[in-house]
Amino acid sequence: MDYNTMCPKYEVTIDIIGKKWTGLIIRVLLGGAKRFKDIKKQIPEMSDRMLTERMKELETVGIVVRHVYPETPVRIEYELTEKGQSLKTVISSIQEWSEQWIGDCQVK
Repeated sequence: MDYNTMCPKYEVTIDIIGKKWTGLIIRVLLGGAKRFKDIKKQIPEMSDRMLTERMKELETVGIVVRHVYPETPVRIEYELTEKGQSLKTVISSIQEWSEQWIGDCQVK
């Protein structure tokens, strides 16, 4: 792998998963399909507006799929696509790296 040149695909990938909250959303959805309120419950610091924005972005790039169930009231769930599920090793690697190198500090 040539680390001296930047691959445009790498840049796009970092732009997608490097946005604030996106990695956490993906991590939550690795546990299975979730409703908006359940995602929000696991990431309470994120605003509803930001979660909505990130979910739309993840849908647009094919990482998340939105399922609408015609019930009363309407039930909507978000789930990782196959493309999204393939990020599991990436998210796990980031988790392992952070456990080894970040320590007990609170980073915000």
